[in-house]
Amino acid sequence: MKYDSFFARSFSKHEQKKLGIGAFVSCFILAATFCFLFKPEIRHFRVVNVKVSLRGSPKILAITEEVTKPKKPYFEIEQEKQICNVLHPRADLCEMKGDIRIHGNSSTIFFVSIDEEKNNSWNIRPYARKGDDRAMDSVTNLIVKKVHISQQIPICTRNYTVPAVVFSTKGYAGNHFHDFSDVLIPLFQTSRRFNGEVQFLITNKMPWWIKKFKPVLQRLSKYEAIDIDKEKDVLCFPSMTIGLKANKEFSINTSESSYTMLDFTKFLKSTYSLKRKFAVRLKKNADDDQRRKNKPRLLIISRSRTRRFTNIEAIVTLAKSLGFKVGVEETRENLVQVAKKVNSFDVLMGVHGAGLTNMVFLPENASVIQIVGLGMEWVSKEDFEIPAMDMNLKYLGYKISVNESSLIQQYPLEHHVLKDPPGNMISPKGWASYRKVYLDEQDVKIDVNRFRGTLLKALELLRS
Repeated sequence: MKYDSFFARSFSKHEQKKLGIGAFVSCFILAATFCFLFKPEIRHFRVVNVKVSLRGSPKILAITEEVTKPKKPYFEIEQEKQICNVLHPRADLCEMKGDIRIHGNSSTIFFVSIDEEKNNSWNIRPYARKGDDRAMDSVTNLIVKKVHISQQIPICTRNYTVPAVVFSTKGYAGNHFHDFSDVLIPLFQTSRRFNGEVQFLITNKMPWWIKKFKPVLQRLSKYEAIDIDKEKDVLCFPSMTIGLKANKEFSINTSESSYTMLDFTKFLKSTYSLKRKFAVRLKKNADDDQRRKNKPRLLIISRSRTRRFTNIEAIVTLAKSLGFKVGVEETRENLVQVAKKVNSFDVLMGVHGAGLTNMVFLPENASVIQIVGLGMEWVSKEDFEIPAMDMNLKYLGYKISVNESSLIQQYPLEHHVLKDPPGNMISPKGWASYRKVYLDEQDVKIDVNRFRGTLLKALELLRS
């Protein structure tokens, strides 16, 4: 009664209510702090939600209790679908969304799952030439593990908010054709949709390769590529693609992709700031002055080791006599310079080989002349004829005769190498012997009288 009379004299009824509420809340905070400090595992801490009425005397309206789960994923885990496809004939591919952790040092990737069924794991070599043991043996084998959230999982030490794409620059990387067919075109298909907001994780990273294609990599990703083999940290991502989407040799299969090969070449021309969008258009009834101003430009790709032209001077003389302005290059210089040089020509010509890969820099409606050596029909069609047309280029193939091949000096006319060269695809096991004979030992001496018609056809295509 004494305390009541004291409070009555010192405070109004409204102020007494406020003091009562304050005392109640203070006691609750002290109790919660005590429990928090002395609880050994916060992940099992029980959370009490209290609703209090502040009108009249303090009243507890509702108490609900929540228990945090033993482990919380780095990202919210969605209902997952099949994450790895190892049935595609060209490349294995894993696509995951949720809580993904990669420990590069151990070549292991963890996909944290809520699926209580048995765990799965896959061995993925992230390079787009599946089935070619010679290429794939040098590519790091990554272990992709699907693990339940309750299992022991490495703790994230670096967290990212952008997706990741994991790929290798080993295999045949370093060969200009394979740089594009096995890495750059698949990388474009895989990562272009992210508009630069993607982190590249590279295994078997080769600094010189990264430097060579730096403009392309920087257009596809805003972030510096990570050498995942040297990473000791556990990197965590909200989504990840392991391997690259590849579905056609040196091209894009539009039935499996939202992009076309024309999209890729336009992307390259933008990346390297190439000025010419279209090849020269020749007028059928042009006068001499117009012909001089609009001379079509022919670039002949020369080779110094294998599949060489042995009468290059005669070919140049013929082309000039038909009205071409001719350049002869081996295209081994800086790729930025190569891109600008090739883009300035209207016709690209060469024996089947990596140099023809530079057709990606030609302006639209330009022409490609591929010299098809003995035994090269199937590989020439697969590697350059079909891709050229996919790039909206005009294609001309010149199939040499036996007399135009240097193999006639090495084998008698009745030998099967000359009489019955392979017309179909060679199996990986037979590739080494095929390559030795038809690709490494064969040079070409063009019959200029026979070849004249092909160059005239190239001029006609520039008029159409």
